[in-house]
Amino acid sequence: MTSLLPRHDTGFLVVGGPTVVIDVAGLRIVSDPTFDPPTDYGLLRKTRGPAVPAQALADADVVLVSHADHADNLDAAGRDFALAAPRLLTCPGSARLLGEGAQGLAPWEAAEVADGVGVRAVPAQHGPADGQTDAAGFVNCEVTGFLLQARGTTVYLSGDNASLELVAQVRQRFGVPDHAVLHAGRATVPAKLGGRPLSLSAERASAAAQVLGSPHVVVAHHTGWEHFADGPGATLRAFRDAGILDRLDRTPEGQWSAESE
Repeated sequence: MTSLLPRHDTGFLVVGGPTVVIDVAGLRIVSDPTFDPPTDYGLLRKTRGPAVPAQALADADVVLVSHADHADNLDAAGRDFALAAPRLLTCPGSARLLGEGAQGLAPWEAAEVADGVGVRAVPAQHGPADGQTDAAGFVNCEVTGFLLQARGTTVYLSGDNASLELVAQVRQRFGVPDHAVLHAGRATVPAKLGGRPLSLSAERASAAAQVLGSPHVVVAHHTGWEHFADGPGATLRAFRDAGILDRLDRTPEGQWSAESE
């Protein structure tokens, strides 16, 4: 039987792909859970399983899903994990896909998840600014980011956002987040938007970090899937070239980057 991971007062753990565990204010929050083994989904192919099994995180209090449309952000095991959580927050379209138990938040809408702890949906765009929109007006699909506000600590989670303008809006409205979790990887799928990036490249992730000004940046969504063009090496070079390597959390996947236990 897999034992639960010890909790931290403030801690971050990258599971792989987009999945990040955040311990803050007594809560355990898991974003975009993906726990399948390596799998070929057709357009997308997962090349590596999670660094931590889902059972070790079964005590999660809140699950955040940026969107439920794509397997690289919510695979089969991740969906089961999300639906079993006490609270599941996502965008409105994904809440309809996930059904009962999922709460959809429109951009800038907030939900209280514990006393003094709130999660706010923030805008995100899953592709280039001039990308063709679907019938609902979304590029690629509806997607959301989140801002976690927890008793004096703020954490920005980008989701699969490719827009620096939207990152700037979060900074303008709420100031500098204490921590930022950025989805990078320059995700590209030839069949979509001419193969142009659907998420931040390594260089644009470093630019987003500069826009936010956060002293602590966790980069996810750049390992474990075939369609990620920019891996951890590209991320490191981009942050180094921008002169902000000291802000980049370089803790290996499966290990805690923790301020306190």
